[in-house]
Amino acid sequence: MEAMAGAEKTHAGQKRKVAVFDVDGTIFRSSLLLELVDQLIQDSVFDESVRQAYEREERKWLDREGDYGSYIEAVVPTFRKHIKGVHYGALADSAERMVEEQWKRTYRYTRDLLKELKSRDYFLLAVSHSPKTALDKFCPRLGFDKVYGMIYELGPQECFTGAVTDEHIIYNKANILKRAIEKENLTLAHSVGVGDTESDIPFLEMVAKPICFNPNMKLYRHAKRMKWKVMVERKDVIYEL
Repeated sequence: MEAMAGAEKTHAGQKRKVAVFDVDGTIFRSSLLLELVDQLIQDSVFDESVRQAYEREERKWLDREGDYGSYIEAVVPTFRKHIKGVHYGALADSAERMVEEQWKRTYRYTRDLLKELKSRDYFLLAVSHSPKTALDKFCPRLGFDKVYGMIYELGPQECFTGAVTDEHIIYNKANILKRAIEKENLTLAHSVGVGDTESDIPFLEMVAKPICFNPNMKLYRHAKRMKWKVMVERKDVIYEL
């Protein structure tokens, strides 16, 4: 992987440089939400019949007759529908089991980039649309300092209502980055951002060094127009387009 220049450590009181990463498909070689739903089914928190709601889109994606976005869009409302009434502890336990088994299933490029930036005292920020309960189990293992994800509302007896808290905030990744910069005393000077879909464009436009990693077509076309770095990892080969 290309070495990055400038390994200055942050002095006391100085604003820290920030590196912001999407997680699913960028670091993790799957989707935390998809794997969490599968684990919830395995743990009998969700009934096996839940798969019927998204299996058509899953099959189309596996057969390369449909797109990954449609698959995810079928899983999200399924998760929201069936998480209603589930106790927080049941979700947390399933998330812990899933992450314990799968947290090493990362891409080499982004895994090594995280280690390098951590050694240079970058503030590592994860911004994802996966449930924060799963992200909180996964991201600290990779050295992240702060994690933003979907927070599902809890009602009486710590059972989920099916609603998302402040959904409009987490869907705007640029606003999340701005909030983190203000709250954590960070600077965008020499900042790094890594994403894989068009939903990451808002924060990639903010950073000094945007990196599009294994991008979908919409992000790839935007990246080429903007002359952003595009990296691809396939099997044991990492190359720049």
